[in-house]
Amino acid sequence: MRAWLPDTRVTGPERATERDIEALNRVFAEAFTDRYRRDGLIGVRVPQLNPLVWRYALLDAGEGAMVWRDEHNDIAAFNVAHQAGVEGWMGPLAVRPDRQGTGVGKTIVHTAADWLIDRGVTTLGLETMPRTPENIGFYARLGFIPGHLTITLTNEIATRGHPAPSLLSRRPVEHRDGVIAAARGLLGDLVPGIDFSREILLTAELGLGDTSLVEGDTGLDALAVWHSAPLADSRTRDEVRVLKLAARDEPSFDAAISAVEAAAAKAGIRRIAIRCQSRYGESFRRLIARGYRVRWTDLRMSYGGYPEQHASRGVVFSNWEI
Repeated sequence: MRAWLPDTRVTGPERATERDIEALNRVFAEAFTDRYRRDGLIGVRVPQLNPLVWRYALLDAGEGAMVWRDEHNDIAAFNVAHQAGVEGWMGPLAVRPDRQGTGVGKTIVHTAADWLIDRGVTTLGLETMPRTPENIGFYARLGFIPGHLTITLTNEIATRGHPAPSLLSRRPVEHRDGVIAAARGLLGDLVPGIDFSREILLTAELGLGDTSLVEGDTGLDALAVWHSAPLADSRTRDEVRVLKLAARDEPSFDAAISAVEAAAAKAGIRRIAIRCQSRYGESFRRLIARGYRVRWTDLRMSYGGYPEQHASRGVVFSNWEI
């Protein structure tokens, strides 16, 4: 007698919409909980994400937010591919546990990679767990090469004694287009072709957080895009997470961190979380000197021929997760 096996065929991709958020959340939590279980962390249960964070991810990705469905029209896999100018990255992506090992993972990665390449990216990457050889090996077989770490650091700050924060949201509406243009110019000076405009605008539009600004004598010296909305569903607003940061030099970097801390203090939030790319060793050292502590690491992997670009001067942190 043959053991019964589910039909492993999937169809897609289709563009994911806000109507899919509940189903995406279930697949996300199931797949990553299963990943931890297979790594021996039996008691870890990955929570579902805040639906507003999902909305941000889907709007940021646009047509790059892809889902694949099973024979019952349920979501079996997804990959959310983002583009910030010439920089492309994937995340989150997952395959439902019962459809893993059937070739679906290979399909969703190659499909998203082809989509980003067709749109002209010169960097194509993702982040994965550095302690999981299975994940690293899977992506390596698909053509991805390990690079630097993304190191998550956190600090608990005092909520008093900070200067008034300089924020995009406090600029007159008629001046905001100029700020976005200045941000695009700053990024272009540091890593030509990268553009954080979409993330900046969506963060403001959805009320997820804000963009802290540091201006010098000749214009914009640094910016930091951060979210204060809870990452996990049903959590309280207890931290500010820096997603993107650009600074012309290390003093501007220090000023950007101070600007984020001032904004968090104004909002009554003590914990700051910064995802620092280890390529920028001096910036990492400066964060440690400020009292930030290492909490988590992710391995950045880039597709062959589409390497990550780094600033030849200054600092650019580009988070490849939501």
